[in-house]
Amino acid sequence: MFKKILIANRGEIACRVIKTAKKMGIKTVAVYSDADDGALHMRMADEAVHIGPAASAESYLVIEKILDAIKQTGAEAVHPGYGFLSENKLFAEALEKAGVAFIGPPKGAIEAMGDKIESKKLAINAGVSSVPGHVEAIDDPEEAVKIANGIGYPVMLKASAGGGGKGMRLAWNDDECREGLVSAMNEGRASFGDDRVFIEKFIEQPRHIEIQIMADKHGNTLYFGERECSIQRRHQKVLEEAPSPFLDEATRKAMGEQAVALAKEVDYCSAGTVEFIVDKDKNFYFLEMNTRLQVEHPVTELITGYDLVELMIRVANDEKLPMKQEDVKLTGWALEARLYAEDPERGFLPSTGRLVQYTAPEEIEGKVRVDTGVEEGAEISMFYDPMIAKLVTGGKDRKEAFDNMQQALDLYHVRGLSHNLGFLNQLCGDEDIRAGNMTTNFIGDHYPDGMTEELLAPKNPKLFAAVASMIHMRELEEEQGLSGRVTPAEPFKKGKFNAFLGEKDKIEYKIKIKKRSDTHVTVKVDGEEFEIESSWSPIEPIVKTVVNDTPVVMQLDTSEGGSILSHDGARIRVQLIERRLAHLLRLMPYKEPPDLSKFLLSPMPGLLVRLSVKEGDQVKAGSELAVVEAMKMENILRAEQDVTIKAVYAEDGDNLAVDQKIVEFE
Repeated sequence: MFKKILIANRGEIACRVIKTAKKMGIKTVAVYSDADDGALHMRMADEAVHIGPAASAESYLVIEKILDAIKQTGAEAVHPGYGFLSENKLFAEALEKAGVAFIGPPKGAIEAMGDKIESKKLAINAGVSSVPGHVEAIDDPEEAVKIANGIGYPVMLKASAGGGGKGMRLAWNDDECREGLVSAMNEGRASFGDDRVFIEKFIEQPRHIEIQIMADKHGNTLYFGERECSIQRRHQKVLEEAPSPFLDEATRKAMGEQAVALAKEVDYCSAGTVEFIVDKDKNFYFLEMNTRLQVEHPVTELITGYDLVELMIRVANDEKLPMKQEDVKLTGWALEARLYAEDPERGFLPSTGRLVQYTAPEEIEGKVRVDTGVEEGAEISMFYDPMIAKLVTGGKDRKEAFDNMQQALDLYHVRGLSHNLGFLNQLCGDEDIRAGNMTTNFIGDHYPDGMTEELLAPKNPKLFAAVASMIHMRELEEEQGLSGRVTPAEPFKKGKFNAFLGEKDKIEYKIKIKKRSDTHVTVKVDGEEFEIESSWSPIEPIVKTVVNDTPVVMQLDTSEGGSILSHDGARIRVQLIERRLAHLLRLMPYKEPPDLSKFLLSPMPGLLVRLSVKEGDQVKAGSELAVVEAMKMENILRAEQDVTIKAVYAEDGDNLAVDQKIVEFE
């Protein structure tokens, strides 16, 4: 077995590989850029080598720097993780020449299957059902429009080397096709060093289901069941589960066998994933093959019991797979949610900053798993993907896996930047998703404007009022102890308050609190009784309770004018006021936020790649105003209505702060 391996990656996947290597008694080497100096993966490894500036094109994507790190440390093998150089045949070739094992497939398989254009040709030649399209690279917008019209809209423009949602654009008309080609080429070049783009028909209302395979160098290729990855946003997966609630055993077997046949066609070895789109009648079409470990591999590990990273290492060490196809059993259910630094209330735009507070839920074998590369105090920068962590939950069935996920999400505490915890919780509680009714368009159809105020409103506001009342009682007791008072404050003694929920149009309830013991209170909210058991104290941001015999976990943010409580994807401000003063709060006017509708503001920190207008221009609704690049993704900012440009405050190449003015409208 290898004595030392280098992980040519960063973040959570580097930490994930290091954990398995340590379990196997293998020493590890991490590489890090300027932006990752002091990062968790760097400190978890036995050794760490600096490889350059923050930009991945000057560090993690530079083959020579990885080779130099190998020479410095004497590493015998390299695990590439996912992204970066994981599907780069030149990297695999360079390692082979250096006599270093690549913990991945052979260079021929990477070339054949890692390139989306070539893999589609191979699949077609092998008789595998594929999506109709044009499988030659296109670099001219007018040619792209001509081809798209021949295929028929909608079409998908895809970077040949793309992955993780990058380098993909959906076009419904000629203008979107022209813009999409340019953006897909730019993202492909920036993220993968390859700007080739092809076009294929976009199959509407599909499900995205993929097959995990594993192959050794001795002719054994197995499939490890499927993963349902239909819940996506911008073609990037948000929720994944295994198995799929949609497939029957016959379809699963057919997809698995086809995936294995495709892998054998290119003499594949190591872990790989064959992706399919599946229509409502369970017809499936080859989409692409990822010649690497997938982000969502933990759900497969939970339901099969196999460590896929360990199998990859053993296969790279020329070992045979220790199981046969009939040994691979799917037991229970698993769900993965991707925690991103992004703002669901601002169009899911990426967020950067420091994790001022960061506490993950406790890991429980088979029930809760957290794969992350960060810890409290870490910086989420603009240079890399905004994923903070992957939260994985298991259960004996699908319902239990989802229930465990919602509870774990409520226990996940993140402060310092915007994140999607609440949105993930909303998805996991959605009736259609719970019923298994979903397609890749689900988020776009159900959350077209992201997390709106309406969606944030709690389904049971009285529950929030009751928990807020318990919190208020504990806070009064804390104040009483600090002030040295022996008897409770008069309002608490009488237990008479009014609760006001919301910001502008407040909901008002009459509250009566009665303390039963140090951990038990009875709260009446407009006469409805809530028995609350909790040992919560005012220093804790997570409020764990049992309300009417049901566990309830809420997150607490204290601010001027009350407490902000979050639970099950809902969030609301609650103010507790003595009843004799409640009429005064009703008289307080609501302060409207400032009107910024006459400005185009940068929705995130990033680089102004292109300013498409100048002072005096008359712009039609839907027209491009600017393109801002952040987290290696291009974000096109468009006019929401017909406008005239009054002033311009930025220019191409500017580094923009969040909410920085770009242009002003008449």
